[in-house]
Amino acid sequence: MAELDLTSPLLSSPSSYQPQTVLTVYDDQDYEPSNLQSSLPTTILHQNHNHGRTHNENGHHSSPNPYEFLRSGGFSVPASTTVDPFRNETPFISGIYEVIKIVLCLPIALARLVLFGASLVVGYMATKVALAGWRDKQNPMPKWRCRLMWVTRVCARFILFSFGYHWIRRKGKPAPREIAPVVVSNHVSYIEPIFYFYELFPTIVASESHDSIPFVGTIIRAMQVIYVNRFSPTSRKNAVNEIKRRASCNVFPRVLLFPEGTTTNGKALISFQLGAFIAGHPIQPIIVRYPHVHFDQSWGFISLPKLMFRMFTQFHNFMEVEYLPLIMPSDHQKQNAVRFAERTGRAMASALNVVQTSHSYGDLMLLMKAAQLQQDKPWSYMVEMARIESLYHISSLEAVDFLDKFLSMNPDPSGCVKPHDFLRVLQLKACTLSEEIFGFLDVEKNGSITFKQFLFGSAHVLKLPLFRQACELAFAECDTDGDNFCTKKELADVLRHTFRELDDDEVKKRN
Repeated sequence: MAELDLTSPLLSSPSSYQPQTVLTVYDDQDYEPSNLQSSLPTTILHQNHNHGRTHNENGHHSSPNPYEFLRSGGFSVPASTTVDPFRNETPFISGIYEVIKIVLCLPIALARLVLFGASLVVGYMATKVALAGWRDKQNPMPKWRCRLMWVTRVCARFILFSFGYHWIRRKGKPAPREIAPVVVSNHVSYIEPIFYFYELFPTIVASESHDSIPFVGTIIRAMQVIYVNRFSPTSRKNAVNEIKRRASCNVFPRVLLFPEGTTTNGKALISFQLGAFIAGHPIQPIIVRYPHVHFDQSWGFISLPKLMFRMFTQFHNFMEVEYLPLIMPSDHQKQNAVRFAERTGRAMASALNVVQTSHSYGDLMLLMKAAQLQQDKPWSYMVEMARIESLYHISSLEAVDFLDKFLSMNPDPSGCVKPHDFLRVLQLKACTLSEEIFGFLDVEKNGSITFKQFLFGSAHVLKLPLFRQACELAFAECDTDGDNFCTKKELADVLRHTFRELDDDEVKKRN
């Protein structure tokens, strides 16, 4: 393929076609407004259609690449994993055995509910006493206050008992705080934080929203919680600095993190956030299992009240906690948190006998959005966001915005969008260029696109080095009076000049 630059043709046009528009694009060193104004309307775009044809990884003959002028060589979409890390396997009550068991356990459930409420109230009151008058939150909690917190810790064990965890099997022992200042655990249910509060009384890293939860917010404040807003870079940076400070000081409790950042169904590990690994301290991994036959205790894609009801109406719920050997970072891994996280993830996945996928909390956001909009297969909209973020630096919030746009295209029950809906939502007129844009996204060449293809293709184009330069050039062409603003009239004039077949109504739609 010939070497291309920004002066290469923008659109394909066989010699039999009449030229429709004109464009010249300059490199930074050649860009001058006078050159732009004089040359942009007079340079005719010519490009042979065969010049832009490529083959994708599956060997399909692709359509001309409409973004070749941006030096795009096309993109590939990784195959989707068959693992769904968020789906609860028993979201509904099914089978005669479960129905009979729930009926028999209803009186027990009422007694458990009373025990749960009483334990929560007593623990809350003890925590209020322990926190009364304490203002210095930058230093460790005084020992006498910590001793008062033992009342709350015992109440936490009663709460576990009320949920049916009458005994909990442990394997291994927690390493001393001086040796392992940081512990990490997989996150399957809301049960683990209660267990670790009772067992270790650590400092935890939690979302800022947890502080406003009744009763719970007060109790986690006594754990000297490190709050973080996962969508704020500043908040994440401050949290990492605080983790470093507390982990390096033995007078603080050990720091507990759930590096997955959300709960899963325990059938896989998802990608790890790096906060626990940046400090480079030795880490003790802990894994939690919930063996079951009839009731999946994971807090996957299931409501909290339903999960609590099912726990209350079981004879016994099984829980296993295994303390894994300490992981010491090598000198190289102290400087490379990604490698340290990968090594820890492999150790935990091996002990759990599961795989680690590239899903993240962003996939759960996509799943919930698709379910909220009543899509037939909401799980088909997960894209393994950690891979997208590493390749294209697209955030989870941006991915949700892309999903909003995609769902407005009315995907069919299988989650695919046809060309006419794609053109309708993007307000593109049916023409050769529109077909090439759709064909660019349709990497499998089956006449439809999935959300994963739409997201990968859009992110690929947005992150091309020449994309921003092309946008700035297009804006400069619209800004005819040079005031750094583009008025509706200026945009309409450029649209009429460039797309002569557009009528006034179509121009208004795009304005």
